[in-house]
Amino acid sequence: RLYYCYDQEVWLSKMSILYITEHGEKFSVRDVCFVIDSKGGLRRTVPQETLESVMIMGNIEMTTQCVKECLKRGITVTFLSKYGDYFGRLVSTTHHNAERIKKQIYAADDIQFRLKFAQKIQKAKIHNQMVILKRYIRNYVNIEDISEEYKYMSLSEKDIYRAKSIEEVTGYEGIAARYYFQALSKLVWNEFKFEGRSRRPPKDAFNSMISFGYTIVFHEIFAELESRCINPYIGFIHQIKNNHPALVSDLIEEWRAVLVDSLALSLIRGNEISIDEFSKDIETGAVIISDKGIKIIIKKLEQKMNTNMNYFSFLDGPISFRKGIWWQVKNLAKCIDEHNADLYEPLIIR
Repeated sequence: RLYYCYDQEVWLSKMSILYITEHGEKFSVRDVCFVIDSKGGLRRTVPQETLESVMIMGNIEMTTQCVKECLKRGITVTFLSKYGDYFGRLVSTTHHNAERIKKQIYAADDIQFRLKFAQKIQKAKIHNQMVILKRYIRNYVNIEDISEEYKYMSLSEKDIYRAKSIEEVTGYEGIAARYYFQALSKLVWNEFKFEGRSRRPPKDAFNSMISFGYTIVFHEIFAELESRCINPYIGFIHQIKNNHPALVSDLIEEWRAVLVDSLALSLIRGNEISIDEFSKDIETGAVIISDKGIKIIIKKLEQKMNTNMNYFSFLDGPISFRKGIWWQVKNLAKCIDEHNADLYEPLIIR
């Protein structure tokens, strides 16, 4: 089923992911439905059996009964600020697979497993970035020349499989990323021009958009890993640190350009979002997205996530991008269980 309630900033996608973003809304439960009440007195209902996860963004009230129902049904609730800053998650603890976590730790200590996995993921990431650039060069006129950036990205992609260590892999990926964002800057309108990637805080409108988009995709991957009893904090590429979901950072790499960067470019070049939807915070220097801008980005991202694609050779037919994330986490679980990184096939677009 597909539920959209744009007027009250409440979205429910085909995979039953509910977004609640309007300040002051109340999230509760009544009979067999979850209920979202707005400050204006309007009410929206969502059948309990259709809901798989919830993203609450901003100051939203959630009742105790609603918390209990989500825990009982295994519905993960992610709490974010209205700008996408992560606060925490409400997760049921009824599902565990200690044997898989043990195997995951063993794989994380296996240098060859990690190297092979890193090579696959980072090569796919660079490839996907190059395809996105090529699409815009092919489909639009009056675009600055990016042949030099494309050349260096191509060299980095080829060098990935010559790497003898994780550090070499990430080094080549870093070189490609620098040239990639340099090329991206040449593809956007002048008012959205930026100088490289800036994260905390995002210092321009483009970086603010993609940071917000990455946050949404990041937490969808996080939820899928937990549903497969895979520890999100034990990664294979990114360094393991306290409070850092390293494995989520690993898996999002192949999706960044495909789901988020291309979306931001589409919004800008299609004049679907205005530079007026962004403002700078004087104290932090962060560029902040307006409430309207957030709605535009989420709506566009949901449309993208539910779009069918046919990029996985191991599947017989097309699936949505969201279902593709589900499949990749499923494949990762098999890699861990069988201790074989060759079983993982990253997303490679055409």
